[in-house]
Amino acid sequence: MEYRALGKTGLQVSALSFGASSLGGVFHQIDEGRAVDAVFAAVEGGMNLIDVSPYYGHYRAEQVLGRALRQLPRERYILSTKVGRYGQDGVNTWDYSGRRAQESVSESMERLGVEYIDLIHVHDIEFQAARPGGLQLVADETLPALVELKEKGLVGHVGITDLQIDNLRWVIDHTPAGTVETVLNFCHFCLCDDALADHLDYFEAHGIGLINASPLSMGLLSERGVPDWHPAPKPLVDACQKAAGYCRQKGYPIEKLAMQFAVSNPRIPTTLFSSANPDNVRRNLQFINDPVDWDLVHEVQQIIGEQKRVTWANT
Repeated sequence: MEYRALGKTGLQVSALSFGASSLGGVFHQIDEGRAVDAVFAAVEGGMNLIDVSPYYGHYRAEQVLGRALRQLPRERYILSTKVGRYGQDGVNTWDYSGRRAQESVSESMERLGVEYIDLIHVHDIEFQAARPGGLQLVADETLPALVELKEKGLVGHVGITDLQIDNLRWVIDHTPAGTVETVLNFCHFCLCDDALADHLDYFEAHGIGLINASPLSMGLLSERGVPDWHPAPKPLVDACQKAAGYCRQKGYPIEKLAMQFAVSNPRIPTTLFSSANPDNVRRNLQFINDPVDWDLVHEVQQIIGEQKRVTWANT
């Protein structure tokens, strides 16, 4: 496993990291025992960053992850969770107030069985963009509340997450230097959308550690294809399925190519993928250790063609 510096945090993170959203049963029903084993497989394979959120499975992901973390030495992993996006009884809720952010951190620590969180992110800030106060509330209230917890020693570093890169940049530009230490962005450095590459100079100039997520673009780059709820437009879905078929003909699973591409840029410290299946974890670890077929990367991107960098609104 290769380890890279996460901005100016002082943290060295694995090039491939473990996203715990699947542990919440977000995509399909899970076996919780196997899900715990998936966490163990990730750590044993050298992944040291584990990312979760109270939103995933409406608290279930943190609860299941907590079962695993209670059996692991604290120095074996770097823990990231989030505030702002929640849910209960199948209903999504949002609250980006400073008070709720601090309460949420305390609740997450209890579910996870830890006394310290290495990275705390404001989750999917675009949902606050359309709410009273807009992104200015994130800058003026949510982030200062988290910085206060950092000053108290309860969290190590503070950041923000979003699908929309422009939102991330707006908040960074409207907060004091060093407030935002890390950003998590998803579906924008993968085979079908590498838009994040255009912003690397900006993030590096601000000393910010990048966390890339969803190397399979939420299922677009997979043999199984996208779930019914996927927000991608149909032409993009069709192009990615055509690319998957081409890879199948070549005897090279598109999932393998997608994982390899996502971790290929050393300027992006780490990429998160999620699975509640320990066999999938081990398979992805093997994928990134195999040499990349760059000719196939270019052929696949040609198949995706004009649908490359087509994006969508977060849901």
